[in-house]
Amino acid sequence: MNRKKQGFARKQPAAAKSSAHGGGKRAAHAGAKIAASEEAKTAAHGGGKTAAHTGRKTTARTAAKTAAHTGVKTAAHTAPVDKNDEVVLDIVGLTHEGEGVGRQNGFTLFVHGALPGERVRAKVLKVKKQYGYAKQLELLSASSDRIEPPCPIYKQCGGCQLQHLSYEAQLAWKRQLVVDNLTRIGKLNVAGSEAGAGAAISGGTIAGAGNGSAVEDTGAASPTKASSSSSLTNAEGGANAFSATGAGILVHPTIGMTEPWRYRNKAQVPIGVRGDLNEGELIGGFYAQGSHRIIDMNECLIQDERNDEIVRIVKQIGRELGIKPYNEETGQGILRHVMARTGYVTGEMMIVLVTNGDRLPRREEWITRIREELPQVTSIVQNVNNRNTNVVFGDTTRRLWGSEVIYDELDGIRFAISARSFYQVNPVQTIALYRKAVEYAGLTGSETVIDAYCGIGTISLFLARKAGRVYGVEIVPEAIEDAGRNAALNGITNASFEAGAAEVVIPRWREEGIVPDVMVVDPPRKGCDEALLDTILAMKPERVVYVSCNPSTLARDLRVLEDGGYRTVEVQPVDMFPHTVHVECCVSLIRK
Repeated sequence: MNRKKQGFARKQPAAAKSSAHGGGKRAAHAGAKIAASEEAKTAAHGGGKTAAHTGRKTTARTAAKTAAHTGVKTAAHTAPVDKNDEVVLDIVGLTHEGEGVGRQNGFTLFVHGALPGERVRAKVLKVKKQYGYAKQLELLSASSDRIEPPCPIYKQCGGCQLQHLSYEAQLAWKRQLVVDNLTRIGKLNVAGSEAGAGAAISGGTIAGAGNGSAVEDTGAASPTKASSSSSLTNAEGGANAFSATGAGILVHPTIGMTEPWRYRNKAQVPIGVRGDLNEGELIGGFYAQGSHRIIDMNECLIQDERNDEIVRIVKQIGRELGIKPYNEETGQGILRHVMARTGYVTGEMMIVLVTNGDRLPRREEWITRIREELPQVTSIVQNVNNRNTNVVFGDTTRRLWGSEVIYDELDGIRFAISARSFYQVNPVQTIALYRKAVEYAGLTGSETVIDAYCGIGTISLFLARKAGRVYGVEIVPEAIEDAGRNAALNGITNASFEAGAAEVVIPRWREEGIVPDVMVVDPPRKGCDEALLDTILAMKPERVVYVSCNPSTLARDLRVLEDGGYRTVEVQPVDMFPHTVHVECCVSLIRK
């Protein structure tokens, strides 16, 4: 889960920083930081050792660049292609960013929009020592998994990466992405990983909830290695091909959605200007891929239609009131972002206006117009962010009208959601993911459970219905306040929450006699702090449940836990974000 962009960046305590940079206790934390694209590029190049994690902040591209340029100052002339060359490529895989992988005389070229099994004519844009980038000029032979993207601005917008790939093939690819990371980064044994298995598409309203869902097992070509198949969904094998072996980690087919559109309950839209910086028109949409250039839009096919309506009307009101949009280059202007939240079950709606300063011009007119044109809105909030940053939220939030929160439900549990609360954006798949976490916890009603990244208490409250006692810890104080409120809202008395760093709070709990039978972790994309992994190994719970939004850091952390005495039993990928390259996983570990 990416909390950082919402303004909930986790602060790493000094002890954790020191540990992460202090020479590397474990092999899995001993080298350069694992970045998913580095691993993809290494695999695509046909060699290279897997690097491990030091905790340093290195972007995926920087990591790949470092690997490609080790000891070499100028290398473009060593490649068999030059910039602006036109080449014909057979596409043999996908990177974790969804780029096609082609080879020219053994040299790897990444081609945006190309799919495995396709042949393309492409123009070389950039050449590195071991890889380069090319732009597709002509599709000579199409994959059977290619479909026409339904979004009219798909090729311009960077919000989705896989709309041109059939949904069944997306699910198969995401499972294989998880398998590849486990085997290459974690050096873990995945049962039947050569056979591959792909997609589980729910036939009911709650994906993977055991409600008579239809399951389709399909094969999957590697996202980074060459595939002999022209299709991502026709490789032989399936779930039964590896479950029968009884050896290695069981990676299940990805749980998908019956209707993988209009699933997002939150829209977070940057505001900018079209044309003249001083007199141009206010626009809002999403960033073009790899840039901060805003693509203006009035409809997003993965957003709840009600969020689309909110953003469209708020932009129009802003134009008519003469509100100046924020300009990243100059730091001038008022309106930076518009955020819309919609309760999936309750239908309650919140609007957040993120402004560059305390003053909101024509405030009362804003409120009146929104209430008149969007009568279903129950909360209007202003957030102030006057820093030069790409983090959306600032530290100050104030209610302009209505309630400070909206309410929604997940699997019968009610949640109060404030403007800056982290709350999963896909409620249907969140239920599938959290039910799986409860299943892997193996609760009988008497267990003590620690939820080490509890947020606003979503997983904790799911667990509390089956556990004896649940303790949640989270470094963000506002989230802990929300967690306590949500427990009270549901009459749950066997869950308690504390703000602080998990690696500091949990050892103190142990001194106070709190010994967990189960520990649950749901970290941000960077994965678990090394100090927290040490804490888990010291506490020795019988079971660990790891909920992950980043397969590369998941694999890195599983290696540490395996070396420390745990066995990874099974992994359930869940498609939380259809048509994007992201995948969530729920993992079951038991103490050896």
